[in-house]
Amino acid sequence: MEPTDIQNRLAFIREAEKLKDVLRSGVTSKGRQESTAEHTWRLCLLAMVFEDQLRHLEFGKVMKICVLHDLGEAISGDIAAVEQRADSGKSEQERMDLLTLMRPLDTKLRREFLSLWEEYEAASSPEAKAVKALDKIETLIQHNQGANPPDFDYEFNLSYGKAYTDADPLFSKIRAFIDKETRKKAAADRQPPGSGG
Repeated sequence: MEPTDIQNRLAFIREAEKLKDVLRSGVTSKGRQESTAEHTWRLCLLAMVFEDQLRHLEFGKVMKICVLHDLGEAISGDIAAVEQRADSGKSEQERMDLLTLMRPLDTKLRREFLSLWEEYEAASSPEAKAVKALDKIETLIQHNQGANPPDFDYEFNLSYGKAYTDADPLFSKIRAFIDKETRKKAAADRQPPGSGG
């Protein structure tokens, strides 16, 4: 490998560091806003925890899609799920930002990364569909685990991402547990302080 290639790849890694500073609407269990990089890390961990149930998939591809799925947000940031609309232009912006971020990389790597990201966006492969479902599941877990504000919309959680999670029996089963947690968290958060209910 030529020194220039190493320098270019390191330049890309330095640019990708920006994802650590992109904050999401979700908060941690201690009430701190989580970053997109933290969400991506736990999405990867979630996939690894269920790897034994995903043997029908190319797991290396699953992990690559997990790592790349929100990378474009490093430039323009995240749009909270509750604020996303089909016509928001989020996907187009993320694609342009990802292309900008990948400029230092060689053509082969750019094509591979962009192809995986496009697969995810279109949910056009079994691996991409699995990551779509896992992405929604990780977000819901964080919503249930987070120290949310009093006006947090738990009802949104009960429908968020169902098209992806309901498409596979494993993810549907996982979702059932999470939806039960969501209802319990919503009921607990609706109780007045000191009601002991």
